[in-house]
Amino acid sequence: MTDEHVQSLTLGDVEILRIVEWQAPYAPTRALVPDCGPEVWKEHRELLAPDHWEPDGDLAVVALQTWVVRSGGRTVLVDTGVGNDRERPGNPLFHRRRGDFLGRLARAGVRPEDVDVVVNTHLHGDHVGWNTRDEAGEWVPTFPRARYLIPAADDAHFGPTGGYGGGVRVDDRLTYEDSVAPVHRAGQVRLWDGVHRVDAHLTLESVPGHTPGSAVLRVASRGERAVFVGDVLHSPVQIVHPECSSCFCLDPRRAAAGRRHVLERAAELGELVIPAHFGGTGVMEVRRRGGAFTPVPWAG
Repeated sequence: MTDEHVQSLTLGDVEILRIVEWQAPYAPTRALVPDCGPEVWKEHRELLAPDHWEPDGDLAVVALQTWVVRSGGRTVLVDTGVGNDRERPGNPLFHRRRGDFLGRLARAGVRPEDVDVVVNTHLHGDHVGWNTRDEAGEWVPTFPRARYLIPAADDAHFGPTGGYGGGVRVDDRLTYEDSVAPVHRAGQVRLWDGVHRVDAHLTLESVPGHTPGSAVLRVASRGERAVFVGDVLHSPVQIVHPECSSCFCLDPRRAAAGRRHVLERAAELGELVIPAHFGGTGVMEVRRRGGAFTPVPWAG
């Protein structure tokens, strides 16, 4: 791979490609993770700067990225970023964004028609944007052959029957209408709950808290393991302090309990942890020391 926005790793018989849509300082650290004070970031400066933290401005650095997983002869996308041309008045960084995401996919050898499965770990706007694209003024599925796997609890919460999330986030209705409803209309959605087996190597598991249906995708092949954790983690500081939830978690206490469960299993089984928004290599190892967790940047 020569594209700086594409990285790859292999776990057993599963190939994983990382497609970065955008990476930059995003928000003040206390705004993103309210319960982690500046002393936490300073204490772990060597781990956090510069891939996850800009010390001079005290800004958390985040990435928007999609993971391409090739497993069992199929191509699976894990989350689809922000997308282009979206009306997102609640977030200026994402509002009417224009980017080259599909070009980056193509340079990684993935055409829209090659995608068999799209996994949305949850239905926030920065995870579903490229579910669809604008064709002649109409939102249509970007991946015409794909089955879109969507957590049933999130679909109920963020869809019209749930009042588009009850108006908790300004852009939830717009996100559902332009990035989720069109794939429903195309008949390409499969709703799931609890545990869902994608194939012999990939398993979805509900970890509610960040959203009602927030999920992780586990990978296991020939003794090697990883877990795509979506927004269970936004920053490595939440590995050190799993009790600290992000400002976007709808149920912070439940999110913290789910985060601890995910980290405990990752440390026990040696799963690589792959969050939706980590910079650097995008991948972390987690080690257990007593009752605490230590994040270790994955070097490949």
